[in-house]
Amino acid sequence: MGSRPETGAGRRAGLRGWGLVVVALVMLSMNTTPEAVAQMRGPIPNGRVSSGTLSFDGHATMGDFTGTTRTVTGQLTGAPDISSVRGWVEAPVQSLKTGDRKRDKDLNKSMESSKYPNLRFDLNRIATGSAGDSMPVTLYGTLTIHGVTRRLELPGTIEFNEANARVHSDFPLNLKEYGIGGLSKMLGMLKMHENIEVHVDVVFGLGGGG
Repeated sequence: MGSRPETGAGRRAGLRGWGLVVVALVMLSMNTTPEAVAQMRGPIPNGRVSSGTLSFDGHATMGDFTGTTRTVTGQLTGAPDISSVRGWVEAPVQSLKTGDRKRDKDLNKSMESSKYPNLRFDLNRIATGSAGDSMPVTLYGTLTIHGVTRRLELPGTIEFNEANARVHSDFPLNLKEYGIGGLSKMLGMLKMHENIEVHVDVVFGLGGGG
């Protein structure tokens, strides 16, 4: 017995069915929940840093090294959409550890941590790319180090996962632009290069105070 010809309505219903399957597969491949997608496009609640790491890669004539701190605080002020979100992230200079006490002491001396105790980034706005599990963004704001504040546009990503937002950014930084001297004898080495790479990885718990 031959099959019946498919009607136009049947073809449209079939296409809709396949469309739903494709959307479901894309969401699964990105490990993105429907709630997370809605969060990216809808209102963003207030948030507070629940965990985070700030680190930098330094380069010197006697070898490279990394400084790291997990003492990170910060808040997000929610908005109707992600582009209007504001916030800040801060870390104490003295919490940066390089794995060498002499080096840490010299670092604090060069950065005058007793006078300028904190590193701080204030977020003014966010420009977004296409939505996905890890959404590319540009973070517009000001970075304050050693008492010097400069406007920056930082490349980054934001990942929404249930009640959290994870913000990640890697960017170069020139120490001399922030008035940090003593690099020729810093860390007990012959010379530390003025250019470093900074890495920020912070998780905000959404729905907290702003």
